Amino acid sequence: MLKLLRRENLFDDLAEFGRRKPMFGTCAGAILMARDVTHPAQESLGLMDIAVERNAYGRQVDSRVVDLDPEPEFERRTAPGKLEAVFIRAPIIRRAGDGVRVLAEYAGDPVLIEQGRHLVSTFHPELTNDARVHNLFLGKL
Repeated sequence: MLKLLRRENLFDDLAEFGRRKPMFGTCAGAILMARDVTHPAQESLGLMDIAVERNAYGRQVDSRVVDLDPEPEFERRTAPGKLEAVFIRAPIIRRAGDGVRVLAEYAGDPVLIEQGRHLVSTFHPELTNDARVHNLFLGKL
């Protein structure tokens, strides 16, 4: 993604867009939006005050589908119930800054967060039939 963004001269424009408009990053998008990235370190847009570790749950064979118990704030703004999460070589959010709101966790780590107008998930909500995460983002537009 970084190579493509740089090659097509889109990196700075995307960063500027994110300073003005809502963005939703899933999995690799969460890495791209983070302030700090490790394993390995890489450039990012720095739009959210989070630190992520790439591929932290393991290799492709370690991918998984789990049911999450979202935070009451998520359910209040969407609908109650478990949230299906598909993790594919997912990053782990290792640090969330003061202005970051955690909306769901897995194994003690944040996996769905928001900061201001931005939303990030380390899982793939687009691979489920549950539209709550996408609807939450659409409410930010």
